[in-house]
Amino acid sequence: MISTTNVSLRYGKRILFEDVTVKFLPGNCYGLIGANGAGKSTFLKILSGELEPNTGSVEMPAGQRLAVLKQNQFAYDDQPVLQTVIQGHQRLYAVMSEKDALYAKADFTDADGERAAILEGEFADLEGWNADYEAAELLSGLGITEDKHYSLMSDLGASEKVRVLLAQALFGNPDVLLLDEPTNNLDAESVLWLENFLDSFQNTVIVVSHDRHFLDAVCNYMADLDFSKITMYPGNYNFWYESSQLALRQRQDVNKKTEDKRKELEEFVRRFSANASKSKQATSRQKLLQKLTLEEIKPSSRRYPYIAFKPEREAGNQLLEVNGVAKTVDGQSVLKKVSFTLDKGDKVAIVGRDDRAASLLFDIIFGEATPDKGDYKWGTTITPSYFPKENSSFFQADNMNLVDWLRQYSVEKDESFVRGWLGRMLFSGEESQKKPNVLSGGEKVRCMLSKMMLESGNVLVLDDPTNHLDLESIQALNNGLKEFSGSLIFASHDLQFIETVANRIIELTPDGIIDRRMNYEEYLADETLKAQRQKMYQLA
Repeated sequence: MISTTNVSLRYGKRILFEDVTVKFLPGNCYGLIGANGAGKSTFLKILSGELEPNTGSVEMPAGQRLAVLKQNQFAYDDQPVLQTVIQGHQRLYAVMSEKDALYAKADFTDADGERAAILEGEFADLEGWNADYEAAELLSGLGITEDKHYSLMSDLGASEKVRVLLAQALFGNPDVLLLDEPTNNLDAESVLWLENFLDSFQNTVIVVSHDRHFLDAVCNYMADLDFSKITMYPGNYNFWYESSQLALRQRQDVNKKTEDKRKELEEFVRRFSANASKSKQATSRQKLLQKLTLEEIKPSSRRYPYIAFKPEREAGNQLLEVNGVAKTVDGQSVLKKVSFTLDKGDKVAIVGRDDRAASLLFDIIFGEATPDKGDYKWGTTITPSYFPKENSSFFQADNMNLVDWLRQYSVEKDESFVRGWLGRMLFSGEESQKKPNVLSGGEKVRCMLSKMMLESGNVLVLDDPTNHLDLESIQALNNGLKEFSGSLIFASHDLQFIETVANRIIELTPDGIIDRRMNYEEYLADETLKAQRQKMYQLA
């Protein structure tokens, strides 16, 4: 358990938290949510003791251990991988290190023997004999193969280092676990493994994540950071989102009778209670939801951008053909035997373990890279629109504001028209006067989406469009692509985004592609496909 009493934090005139008193109890997984800049990561730092609040205190029972997902990927570069994981339990690692140092002494004394006996007792109490096995099991579950367990951290790639640091946080059954964006750089299998791990975890978890599928899968409470306060809601992210939207609609409809509102709420809660699926959470969540009253569900202060893609013209029957495309990068095959035909109505998710593959394929079909083999052909009626993962080249100018920037991509040049499009994406007033080269990552993404909407393409290609976006913008983009009437090819690390948008999955493997018309959940669950994928990766 961990709790706060009257915690406040200010930066100048800006108030992040004001008298926050909240309790996080064992057996629960709390999703800490809030708009970008609300202070989610800062609050985790206060809980961990890394940051002192202006007022108030953090309490945790004596003898309990707190673990935090570290963000510095280079902090352990001189350490072996397995040892890095075990360092997640600081006391156990200190006991092991001192014990090993004693036994290594050339002049081992009686006093050393007495000290070693004490350490051996503590080592046993801390279940140190299982440390190597537990650390190895965590690493393997997160996709770090056994041949790398004794390598130095400096020998691993960035994605692998993140997984080791996650294993470090999970190691040793901590009483309180703080996770800030734990699914970053994880593939689908590793995310599912982590979901299952946390579902069986009996202690307290507090997680910040932009992955809605993950929040829905693991959380039974949402801790909503809004109006400088934290409000607890039973249920997962989807329940919080739908309930806050319901509350907003009801508040806007001032003439609606209270009894009608209550009936709508009761029906809404019944529907979500019936859908509670995780074994540990189902019973408790259902009871909690049934106790909710209308007054407990409040509208959020968050703002959602308006995202809607409308094709200027309907596409013909010939959209895109890709024939035998192959590409090697730095001597390594990244694309091999890539052939597919895009059909009308297809919403294709490009997946795979190598993040370079989808980006390279997209660059090839837009003429920004040349394949070693194969070719591609767009249909004559197609107006494609492309969202590249790397977009910094679009925002170099410092001699224009955002109105001028977006006007470049608009047929209609009237300033009020362009301002209207920026307003849809939450750039209003002084925000529209910003210089393109000072925008944050999320602001650049929203600008690129505005550009794409103005282009009115009938085939959209998006490379990791949810990267840098907050949950509100992800939700808006998700809804916009679900409603899009044209065809779509995209890559994303957001499992819910893939699951709710795609009707076809193409996996780029080292030995060709797997192409199936099904949703992502069906694709991941298909045992025949699992065996086929494993074989194709082994052939690399």
